[in-house]
Amino acid sequence: MKGEAIEQGETSRAPMARGINRGTSILDLILRLLALIGTLGSAIAMGTTNETLPFFTQFIQFKAEYNDLPTFTFFVVANSVVCVYLVLSIPLSIVHIIKTRARYSRLILIFFDAAMLALLTAGASAAAAIVYLAHKGNVRANWFAICQQFNSFCERISGSLIGSFAAIIMMILLIFLSAFALARH
Repeated sequence: MKGEAIEQGETSRAPMARGINRGTSILDLILRLLALIGTLGSAIAMGTTNETLPFFTQFIQFKAEYNDLPTFTFFVVANSVVCVYLVLSIPLSIVHIIKTRARYSRLILIFFDAAMLALLTAGASAAAAIVYLAHKGNVRANWFAICQQFNSFCERISGSLIGSFAAIIMMILLIFLSAFALARH
């Protein structure tokens, strides 16, 4: 030991620091998996949403689908892109469990996590505005609330938003966790 001696009863803190780093890496993996489930569920729920209502007769029908509105299409694409990114980042997260001292890969993850957070937030926020209009309408613009007629459609798109906003929270926690892990080095 260079210049310093460990007195009797004193222990090295290196194993404890490695344990904390490994714990943050395991938490990182768990948060990535939860965000993956949220984005995948949101993309599937929104992408498979449609409802048909008869109008006067069976031959004339109104149909509501997610791809009727470009905002919902953007929402599905944004959630799908973030989902693919999360799948691709899981192996790197596993590497962090094995090599707790990795710094540059954590920095890269922070950068891409922030970019994916921005994309996911943009998609969810835009879709939330349309869902609000579907529920409440806008009398000044003559946009009528459609959720009284299309109940199933509105329930599914609202549930899809919940999953996406939960994934946003997970992404924020991932960024904080990676920053914490980098600050400990």
